[in-house]
Amino acid sequence: MIDSRNVVSRYHRALHISYPSAADRRDARRRGVDPGGDIMIHGWPNGTRKSDEPYFARDWTLGCIAVSDREIEEIWRLVPNGTPIEIRP
Repeated sequence: MIDSRNVVSRYHRALHISYPSAADRRDARRRGVDPGGDIMIHGWPNGTRKSDEPYFARDWTLGCIAVSDREIEEIWRLVPNGTPIEIRP
């Protein structure tokens, strides 16, 4: 779920996702893998411009979910903390 917000992020706004849960950690331990963590939904890195679009042709999020600045503004406004989310590959 969305559990907090970071307005002073390195990215244009960031919504924190409450992952991993205790169950996720147990499952990862059982499988012998790192569950990861500190996953956010955020806009573009601060200071980028439309001319920086080639930057976004590669994976640069380190596991986060990146959306445009316009999209994160809309999500930020419409989705309250506590909203359940599901991430699918």
